[in-house]
Amino acid sequence: MIRSLQQTSVDVLRLYINLGNQRPQDVTEPAQLTSQITGAIDWRREGIRHKKNEVYIDVVESVNLLLSNTGSVLRNEVTGAVQMNTKLTGMPECKFGLNDKLVIDKDKEDRKPGVEISDCTFHRCVRLGKFDADRTITFIPPDGEFELMRYRVTDNINLPFRIIPAVQEEQSMTKVSINLKVIANFSDQLFATHVVIKIPVPKNTSKAKIKNTFGRAKYEPEQQAIVWRVKRFAGKAECIITADVDLMPTVRPKPWSRPPINVEFQVPMFTSSGVHVRFLRVYDKSGYHTNRWVRYVTKAGSYQIRI
Repeated sequence: MIRSLQQTSVDVLRLYINLGNQRPQDVTEPAQLTSQITGAIDWRREGIRHKKNEVYIDVVESVNLLLSNTGSVLRNEVTGAVQMNTKLTGMPECKFGLNDKLVIDKDKEDRKPGVEISDCTFHRCVRLGKFDADRTITFIPPDGEFELMRYRVTDNINLPFRIIPAVQEEQSMTKVSINLKVIANFSDQLFATHVVIKIPVPKNTSKAKIKNTFGRAKYEPEQQAIVWRVKRFAGKAECIITADVDLMPTVRPKPWSRPPINVEFQVPMFTSSGVHVRFLRVYDKSGYHTNRWVRYVTKAGSYQIRI
């Protein structure tokens, strides 16, 4: 729900853009089936009134990545959700459109690139028959916060961060050298927040001498990792961190298993899938004016690089 997004992205709460006028995978619950048969709209009551008619749209994406130690992609997908907060008078009908590739191909006048959206699931207010027929998402919305849809994208994903690791162990098993380069692949007009990169080190690490170009990095024994934290990582920026790790001698030395590097981040106003909102149209018999706002947030799901 939008409430969970607000908890994880407090510092980007105001980064909305004025939208202006511009066969899913069915998960049918009993309540949805009943409403489809009877035509009842049990998710919205009659007589709702608002002084200002507004719709807030949040497109929230999680990027899941697993890279091998040779740089090969083992897993790469985006899971997304369209979360809405509607403050509309009466019983309006809404039509909502994303840059779905199937729709873009039919609409030659739309110059924005289409995205192949798959595995869609919808809130029960959506008329599934309309979506099956012409990919139009038509619905009478609940009042307040709700999740309109979920989706998955597996092709042409723009990874927010490119990470190039180099780890070298000395034959004496007393030192490990780490060199890590991080490149932000998004626009220089944007920035990532809450960036945390956890670089694993051997269990018998005694200390680490660390150099990094910005942010704060330190060896945290409880996590068995060097943890590098950056509050704001500018788009197109490059950063390098190096570490010389001293190891304590052990009676029975064991090979280091080398767990993957784990990355956490949030990038406001950016989508890895390329999904964007094409339009939201609100139809009500009184013909009132509606303000529409949209915000995008991309964050790390399971974002790992093997070393």
